[in-house]
Amino acid sequence: MDRHDGFREFVLARQQALTRTAYLLTGDAHLAEDLLQSVLIKVAKQWPKLSVDGNPEAYTRKALMNQYISWRRRLQREWPSASPPERGASHDEGTIDRIMLRQAMTKLTRKQRAVLVLRFWEDLTETQTAEALGCSVGNVKSQTHRALARLRKLAPELSDRSSLSLLQEVAV
Repeated sequence: MDRHDGFREFVLARQQALTRTAYLLTGDAHLAEDLLQSVLIKVAKQWPKLSVDGNPEAYTRKALMNQYISWRRRLQREWPSASPPERGASHDEGTIDRIMLRQAMTKLTRKQRAVLVLRFWEDLTETQTAEALGCSVGNVKSQTHRALARLRKLAPELSDRSSLSLLQEVAV
C-alpha cells in the first residue's frame, strides 16, 4: 500500500476549485499555480495522517490561505489603469465589471482578500473562515466589513451591482 494512496485522486478531484481559489487570492494565473503547487507539496507530506483521521479539504484550504498570507516572496504589483486595455474586441458590461473588481481586489490587504475569497467564493460560514485562517469570528467579521468598504471606495461604479455576486463570478 502506497503512503500516498488517495492523494492523486484528491488532487484530481479538487484541483480546479483549488486553482480558482488560488487565482482569486493572487490575481495571477502563474502565481496561483505556484501557490497551489507549494501547498500541495505540504499536503502530500501530511497525506498519511490526513487520509486516516483528518479532513484533507479543510487542511488544504487552510494551508492555501496561510501560505498566501505569509508568502515571503514579493508579488509583482499589477498597475491598474482607469480603463481596460484595448484588445480589438468588445467587452460586455459584466466583463468590464469583473476587470474592475479584480483591479480593486489587488489593492486589498492579503488578509482582507483571503476573507472575501473564503466567505463569498468558497461560500464558507464566518466560523469556517475563522478556522481556515486561524483567527476569531470577530476578526473575520471586521475584516469582511473593512474589505467590502474598501472595495466600495475603490470601485464605486460597482456599487449599483452587488460586489458579492461579482466576486462569485470573477474566476469564471
